[in-house]
Amino acid sequence: MEEKKFLLISMDDEKAKALADVLGSKTCKKIIDLLAETKDASEKDIAETLTAPINTIEYNLNKLLNAGIIEKAKAHFWSTKGKKIVLYKLSNKSIIISSKPMSKVSLKLKAILPTIIISAIGTFLVKFYVSSKDYSSNITKSAINIEEVTSSLAQAPIESVQGNLFFTSVSPAWTWFLIGALFALIVYSILNWRKL
Repeated sequence: MEEKKFLLISMDDEKAKALADVLGSKTCKKIIDLLAETKDASEKDIAETLTAPINTIEYNLNKLLNAGIIEKAKAHFWSTKGKKIVLYKLSNKSIIISSKPMSKVSLKLKAILPTIIISAIGTFLVKFYVSSKDYSSNITKSAINIEEVTSSLAQAPIESVQGNLFFTSVSPAWTWFLIGALFALIVYSILNWRKL
């Protein structure tokens, strides 16, 4: 099984606290620097190089292991007394810290996404239906009324003509459907933002 090359940590995760603790410790930083220079080292080698007590090194190595900064090397050796000596090395992983509030926002947007898609599909279907519908009866009715409209426009003042032109221009039905769907989506999002 292939090993992950990154360490994903959430701000609310215990590993984030361990990582902050490690980065704030001078001894941990010295151990990281030492392991960066050497390929791997045992607990005793680290204690001798840093001239620190072995129990301090052991404590800080455990903190580094818990944070995922270092790992136990596969190679090990045996002491003269027959004890297994563990070697430590830096883990070759990138650390990614994600904030929790951002993931909540993305979850809320994911909850709304199906509604947006359904609105877009509905708008397309309404546009297709309206464009495929036969408007021949409407065209003949409008042709009959053209003479009445032109005669009334010629006799009316300019202000009333502008008003009549505004009301005679008809927007396609699909734009009204889209506007209504977006309005409903916005109202739904505002009312249910905390529940999402």
